[in-house]
Amino acid sequence: MVKIKTACAIEPLCAIMTRLRKECPWDAEQTHTSIRPNMIEEAYEAAEAIDTGDDVLLCEELGDVLLQVVFHATMAAERNAFTLDDVISGVCAKLVDRHPHVFGQANVTDSEQVLRNWEQIKNDSKGFSGLREELNAISKALPGLVRLQKVLKKVDKAAVSIPVMGGYEHELMLLARKANTDGIDLDTAAAIAGRALIDGCAGE
Repeated sequence: MVKIKTACAIEPLCAIMTRLRKECPWDAEQTHTSIRPNMIEEAYEAAEAIDTGDDVLLCEELGDVLLQVVFHATMAAERNAFTLDDVISGVCAKLVDRHPHVFGQANVTDSEQVLRNWEQIKNDSKGFSGLREELNAISKALPGLVRLQKVLKKVDKAAVSIPVMGGYEHELMLLARKANTDGIDLDTAAAIAGRALIDGCAGE
């Protein structure tokens, strides 16, 4: 694993988090599981800031996401599992490995080829030998529509038959497949529709 020292800018945050774990009763009693909802909430708030196009808000929300990363890494370091340096080194090594057209000798012609290479390198690094392993690796914690679209992309790419479904499941699968073809993220589309409905009813 490539070892990279964390930038000086993040050191004050790490120091604050370490002190909080020692001196604040609430912070000291937290676990990875107890603050799991915080990670999800902060990620969604950052996504909302992106949707609004508000750079000031996005800067703030990204800070909250970073706090969650540091919080988890600090707790892991306390039990000698891994450190923030390990987290950063790991993702740096992954980025270098999965961009051989930038850091190696590979040639690509467009962004689609970049994505294909990324998936192939990912599958090889994880030792996947078939579609089932790829599908099982898709996070089960993803929102249902997001996971369905990801599953369908891999299933359709492999051109394998899918089980016959009825009712809403069938309708959702058809919708997800059409959204994939059109390059639409259903989770984002649903959020936009919800906001439009709220705005439309605000004057009622």
